[in-house]
Amino acid sequence: MNGTATPARGSRTDDTGARKPSTLSMVFRIVRWTTYAAAAVTLLMVFHAVPPPVIPTSPQAAARMEQKVEAVQQAVAGGQSATLRLDQTELNSYLVSHLDISPSPAAVSSTPQSAPAAGSDGATADVPTPTGTNAEQVEQVRSSVRDVKVELLDDRVRAYVVFDFHGKEMTLQLEGRLSAANGYLRFEPVGGQIGSLPIPQSTLETALQKMMNSPENREKLKLPAEIADLRIENGELLATYR
Repeated sequence: MNGTATPARGSRTDDTGARKPSTLSMVFRIVRWTTYAAAAVTLLMVFHAVPPPVIPTSPQAAARMEQKVEAVQQAVAGGQSATLRLDQTELNSYLVSHLDISPSPAAVSSTPQSAPAAGSDGATADVPTPTGTNAEQVEQVRSSVRDVKVELLDDRVRAYVVFDFHGKEMTLQLEGRLSAANGYLRFEPVGGQIGSLPIPQSTLETALQKMMNSPENREKLKLPAEIADLRIENGELLATYR
């Protein structure tokens, strides 16, 4: 009558122990595949080129900018102060006519021997890791850039750059405020993204601070002595000459 068998305590413990490895394995698999998915999404966003802003340009606007610069220079030479005002059409028209930009990645890769920035093995360099002398570094960056556009937004400037990264076109956008401080150009970033991936503000500020404070780049950011102030105001670039 009292012969009902009761389960052994050892078997219940064994069941619990068997479930623990299974649960941990499932958690590890979820974490692993979540990491893979996040990495894949990040890469897709980085290599997803953002379309360029539509900014009209014309030879007339570029010529108009050159006339404004000449007028300001004449005023300064005569001992007068002057303010140079440029809208984004004039500025971009000037960039189009004066920047020597490689038209395509194929053009660069097909003639590596003509680029002073090429390494000893004949391969062209990339934007993130320029090497060599200052002149060679400038040439390396120039040979990788495919397009440059500048938007003037209220009191901010937004730069849009297309560059070649190992044969793949990538886009970089930086937005911030321009100013002049102690004779040097200053840029205060407020946002940026590579491809369609936003760059964290802390990362952006740290990178730009290191770049602008390095001895090599600091001299490149030095403004002409006659420029007293530089800023964006009401969608125009204003340079005050003294």
